Amino acid sequence: MTQGPLRVLLRVAASCTLTLLPLGSIAQQPSASTTTAATPDPATTLDYIHKTWDVLTRSMTDCHSLVDVKVTTHPVLYLPAGMTAPAEIKALTEKCGVRIASLPRAIEKIGDLMPEDAGAPGLLYLPKPYVVPGGRFNEMYGWDSYFIVLGLIADHHEALARDMVENFFFEIDHYGGVLNANRTYYLTRSQPPFLTSMIRSVYEDPASFANRAEADAWLAHAYAMASKDYQTWMRPEHHAGTTGLARYYDYGEGPVPEMEDDSTYYADVIRWLVAHPKENPGFLLKGSDSPDEAEAARLKKTSCDVTKSKVCLRAYADGYRLTRDFYKGDRAMRESGFDPSFRFEAFSGATHHYAPVCLNSLLFRYERDMAHFAHLLGKANDAHQWEMRAKRRDIDMHRFLWQPKAGAFGDFDFTRGRASSYVYISSLYPLWAGVATREEAGKMESTLGLIERKGGLMMSATNTGLQWDDPYGWAPTNWIAVSGLDTYQFHDDAKRISTEFTATVDRGLATDGTIREKYNMEGAGEKVQVAIGYKSNEVGFGWTNSVYLKMKELIGGN
Repeated sequence: MTQGPLRVLLRVAASCTLTLLPLGSIAQQPSASTTTAATPDPATTLDYIHKTWDVLTRSMTDCHSLVDVKVTTHPVLYLPAGMTAPAEIKALTEKCGVRIASLPRAIEKIGDLMPEDAGAPGLLYLPKPYVVPGGRFNEMYGWDSYFIVLGLIADHHEALARDMVENFFFEIDHYGGVLNANRTYYLTRSQPPFLTSMIRSVYEDPASFANRAEADAWLAHAYAMASKDYQTWMRPEHHAGTTGLARYYDYGEGPVPEMEDDSTYYADVIRWLVAHPKENPGFLLKGSDSPDEAEAARLKKTSCDVTKSKVCLRAYADGYRLTRDFYKGDRAMRESGFDPSFRFEAFSGATHHYAPVCLNSLLFRYERDMAHFAHLLGKANDAHQWEMRAKRRDIDMHRFLWQPKAGAFGDFDFTRGRASSYVYISSLYPLWAGVATREEAGKMESTLGLIERKGGLMMSATNTGLQWDDPYGWAPTNWIAVSGLDTYQFHDDAKRISTEFTATVDRGLATDGTIREKYNMEGAGEKVQVAIGYKSNEVGFGWTNSVYLKMKELIGGN
């Protein structure tokens, strides 16, 4: 698949200042060496990371924050409905050539406002600075930010870590919850719920506050915000059938608009499904490349609206289009953060039909964190309620997700009442969350060989050519696994995997002068060959930088 043209990008000059470039320019992140390979050196990696936080930091008064390579429209900055633009924001019109607009109405919960009702795609205002992942991801992301916050605190940028968490409070107040990221096309979904983990990281760090009174007042506000955000996952649409568990769900319809820069993705999915009919679980329907009025009306009900979405119109190949249900699953997959893999059937087009291990592990920990906060705040009744929620989720996870024969937790297809046998790194989330018993943890530890390779832990044991499957490994899931193993006293495993993964990052930096979003765990480092989906291996990179620091702490390297 050919990557769509990058229309507006960022360049980092030699001075490490950022300049907004015209259409067609090429992005460049800071580099230790871009010409010849050097000897892998942890000191060089640490120096890169220390210097990169400033490069990846954005704010609303910075023109660089407005750039979005994923869509082609002119930059727009949206303020919450009813908010008066501060003087420094008004100045952006002339300074950055950006249009300032207000959302058409107040938002109480995610999905209240459809992106197309807001107008042209644009950036959603946040009041404080934040760190972006890097590359094409030039906004503040929901789950990336947890790992970035860990790294900021580890690298003594406590104020910036606190700013990021407070930006999420603003999102909850004004945009209905923690968003996938602060762009209007993300107004229909969240991301894996790490908010309480971020709150704990900031609250429990002594350098984040002037005194304990300030910290406790902050926690009281954080508790109220997290309580509201928790309701995102309790809405009926997020129920995984009658399991008592949660699922990923996006309130939008049709293909996601941010795929505009990856214009052949959906067509490539169709071509693959046509070529592999036994792997097609019903995601295809007959259609033409240029639908007439009657077909367009039919496709609006069965697939997507070709009259309103350029991405939908282009989602055609070999006489077929994708079903409406596939698009619901595709959107839910993007809320999961694992986009794409074959974990939830082909291209994870059935994500919304599953109760996933990762999401329910995160919600279990969320509930336990909230019980802890409630105790600290003297809210005994609240604490009891949170503890009961966690207990019920623990029972349901063991009923539907624990697979005794496999010795692992797995996802559950609640539409067909069957457990998934797909080996995936998310099976280790219950260690991080504290759901697993000691006996279960021992069985889970014995399965590491299914996904552990020279470079660390792969995402899965199935090579599909997609970026969230074998042989690729990512910093966030490696850290979740390592942290969970360490918590359950599997210290040797935790240190070994940390050593493997940090060595992979060192080799990658020595080879091509940057830190990447993902790596080839078979030993090929930064070399990736993604078959379908965006093919680039983005540079920067926020969560990799952070996990490297945390792993070095764990193995005693800092």
